[in-house]
Amino acid sequence: MDVLAHFRQARNLTALQAGLVLFSEGETGKDMYVLMEGTAAICVAGEVVEVAEPGALLGEMALVDSGSRSATVITRTPCRVLSINRAQFDALVRESPEFARHVMTVMAHRLRHMNERLKEIGARRLPVVRPAFPKDLPV
Repeated sequence: MDVLAHFRQARNLTALQAGLVLFSEGETGKDMYVLMEGTAAICVAGEVVEVAEPGALLGEMALVDSGSRSATVITRTPCRVLSINRAQFDALVRESPEFARHVMTVMAHRLRHMNERLKEIGARRLPVVRPAFPKDLPV
C-alpha cells in the first residue's frame, strides 16, 4: 500500500520542528500518525531502533491494543504528520482491508527487526547452552 498516496489529499497535517518529541514511551496513546514528510527517530529505552521516513506509521500499536506507548518518537528533521484517532483508525480498517493489512505488515516487520536485535544482543552477552539429554531416555 502506498500510504503517502492514500493520504496525500489530507488537509489536517501538522507541521513539527526538528527535535520535538511526538510521543513518549509509557504514555497512553490516543492517536497514531502517518509521517508525510521528514524523518523521525523511534527510540526504545533511550536507544534509536529505527529511523522513520515518509510513509511510516507511528504509534499504531497503541490503537490496535489500547496499551501504552512502547517507544518514544522524536523528529530528526522538520516533519509533517497526519494524526489519526481511534474512530478514524477503526473506519479506515473497516473501509480498507488493504490499510489493515499494511498496519499488520508494519507491526510484523518491527517485531521481526526487534527479534533480530535481541538475538544479536543475546549472542554477545550469553554463552550458548545446549540442553543435556540423558542417555537412558527412549528415542
